[in-house]
Amino acid sequence: MLIAEDLLLLLYDDDSGKPIAGSPGLDYALAGAVLIELTVLGKLDITAAGDGVKPGRLKVLDATPTGDPVLDERLAYVVDKPGKKPKDQIGRLSKKLRDQLLARLAERGILQADAGKVLGLFPVTRWPAKDARHEGEVRTALEAALRIGTTPDQRTGALIALLSALNVVPKVITDAVDKRQLRQRAKLIAESDWAADAVKKAVTEMQAAVTATIVVASTAGAAGSS
Repeated sequence: MLIAEDLLLLLYDDDSGKPIAGSPGLDYALAGAVLIELTVLGKLDITAAGDGVKPGRLKVLDATPTGDPVLDERLAYVVDKPGKKPKDQIGRLSKKLRDQLLARLAERGILQADAGKVLGLFPVTRWPAKDARHEGEVRTALEAALRIGTTPDQRTGALIALLSALNVVPKVITDAVDKRQLRQRAKLIAESDWAADAVKKAVTEMQAAVTATIVVASTAGAAGSS
């Protein structure tokens, strides 16, 4: 399972099959998760000051395919357009990503595609859980970090950072009494050292990129409606 697939499961309600986060933030977070995965696999890195190039840019370390078509499609795009900031790539990388991941999860029997119509006119597909065992394991790891205070592994830490960027942690951990404390705990984990330097750097950059692109999209939407 990809980090992006785990994130998608968390961001869709198991019963209704509807997303709990809005667009484009959800899609940007999925793209960020893919870039984090490529960093974990040693395919990408984020440039730092002193590398002889501008800091905070995506750098290709290994352009060979991973064998996963979702990852390889995005890796190829970064290879073609290297040296850009994640926030400048994340919109393009997010295109069709959610649909690809939802279809894969349905093919594996983890989600179920329920086609219907809104108001009897507009076609819509809901994606309720069909087999929630893997998601349950992901949630257990999240709760251990957020409630008990255990140190998360790289995947769990990345998920918490992206959920924090979307400001949806209380929508994922729904029975928390103190939502403010839960948000603060997620933010603290996102800023802590729980991964190798390259991965932590990528997570920090993706979290910032998701936040920045959401702000830009919100500002553009507000301007367009005024």
